[in-house]
Amino acid sequence: MSWGSELWDQFDNLEKHTQSGIEFVDRYSKFVKERSEIETNYAKQIRNLSKKYQPKRSSREDEENKFSSCRAFVSTLNELNDYAGQHEVISENLTANIVAELSRYLLELKTERKTHFHDGRKAQQQIEISWKMLESYKRKFERDCKEAERAQQHFEKMDSDINVTKADVEKARQQAQVRHQMATDSKNEYSAYLQRFNQEQNDHYFTVIPSIFQKIQEMEERRIERVGECMKTFADVDRQVLPIVGKCLDGMTKAAESIEAKNDSKQVVESFKSGFEPPGDVDFEDYGQAIRRAESETSLSNSRECKEKPAGKSKGKLWPFKNKSKGAGSEDFSHLPPEQRRKKLQGKIDELNKDIQKEMDQRDALTKMKDVYMKNPQMGDPTSVDPRLAELGQSIDRIQNEVQKFEGWLAEVEGRMPAKSDTQKRQSGLFQATPPTSTPVGSNCAQDRESPDGSYTEEQSSETQVKAKAPNSNPGPLPTSSAHEFDDEFDEEETLPTIGTCKALYPFEGHNEGTIAVGEGELLFVIEEDKGDGWTRVRRNEEEEGYVPSSYVEVFLETNAKDS
Repeated sequence: MSWGSELWDQFDNLEKHTQSGIEFVDRYSKFVKERSEIETNYAKQIRNLSKKYQPKRSSREDEENKFSSCRAFVSTLNELNDYAGQHEVISENLTANIVAELSRYLLELKTERKTHFHDGRKAQQQIEISWKMLESYKRKFERDCKEAERAQQHFEKMDSDINVTKADVEKARQQAQVRHQMATDSKNEYSAYLQRFNQEQNDHYFTVIPSIFQKIQEMEERRIERVGECMKTFADVDRQVLPIVGKCLDGMTKAAESIEAKNDSKQVVESFKSGFEPPGDVDFEDYGQAIRRAESETSLSNSRECKEKPAGKSKGKLWPFKNKSKGAGSEDFSHLPPEQRRKKLQGKIDELNKDIQKEMDQRDALTKMKDVYMKNPQMGDPTSVDPRLAELGQSIDRIQNEVQKFEGWLAEVEGRMPAKSDTQKRQSGLFQATPPTSTPVGSNCAQDRESPDGSYTEEQSSETQVKAKAPNSNPGPLPTSSAHEFDDEFDEEETLPTIGTCKALYPFEGHNEGTIAVGEGELLFVIEEDKGDGWTRVRRNEEEEGYVPSSYVEVFLETNAKDS
């Protein structure tokens, strides 16, 4: 159905209908924008949740590799973080593919609609002007006919009166002739303009208006199709990243695909079609014969009466606390307890061995290249790689010397490590900081492995015990020099302020110098948090202070209390 032929007299209703269509597009765009913001906020909350429960960086490696539950939890947090990323993708695609596109399209749609209705009003004003001109010619013709008739009657009266002079009669006759001529001229003008008006009216209702309304109809159908495409895109954005909700998206797609612009256009016709026929030609009215005809029911004035008037327009820390920087330390890691020192040394050796392997791989590759150059001189100069080979050789020698140095330190620390019985483990020496094997069910897994280097754990103690059984191991106590060297770290000349409190989870007898004995459940003041070596400095009173294993106490720092 064509709006130009079916809705020729519904200009105002079409204007209101297309305006409501624009408002619908704008409303749908705002809906998608709010949905996008929801996805963004949801993704942000999911990321914050994942970040909140991530282990501290210093202990992440140990947590991920030691405990299966912690590894599973960390993997869950990582997957949750990726899940949040998918919701960010939804938000980005909704914004780019729908909100931004509809924003540009709305500007185009408003401009196009304004142009079409401007043309329609201009055509309507033109036909109204022509109609007023026709009315003017008609009234002039009517007036001149009446004047001519009165002049004729006056002449006839003067001519029959014997008391009127001949000159007056002649003057009356001439006046009657002038009026008749004016009436004739008005008749001809009215007749000519009437033909012109009928042609303009015919063009207006059968050519101009149908053309404009056809453009409006096409614009409206494109708008409907565009909205349908956006609704389908709305579903497809979710479908790409959320296969689980495929059934729900199928419903959205089905709803979007059920939109048919032609049927919507047909419904507009059904809603606004008046059923009237366009007005026919206006009949000629001959006032010269004083015949007054009744107004045609199909005249423009009657059709005008059918028109309607236009309408107006948080961060609680589950891990005990964050470790402070340990500082540069010694190159041989002598500032660390033996087991941690052994691990650090072994890790350094492994790292250096990897560097050696990389250098050797480069050297082998250059050697092969040199062989190729020697066999095929045209491909390159064999001596060109000699400087690099010499440089790699020196680098390998240097790194190997480093390896030997660290291996010597490793052999030294492994030879010093004592063998301890289970009873000694519970009482804890200077470097033993693992809780007893009968760990309470309520203890936190993060508390069982507070040291970022992983040296104070059940696994590490077992490793130490195995090494203590080696032929070269020394079952006796630590050498005096090592104990004194480590004791120096406990000497503090100034009194440190209290930074928090702690509760002893297990009893610690504190036999070694610099430590303090505590009982299970005892409350103490924290004056220095764990720096990564597995020890926390505490104070009982002004005269009693010392170190206790970090894994034996639960620390409550003042900063944590503020955060929570």
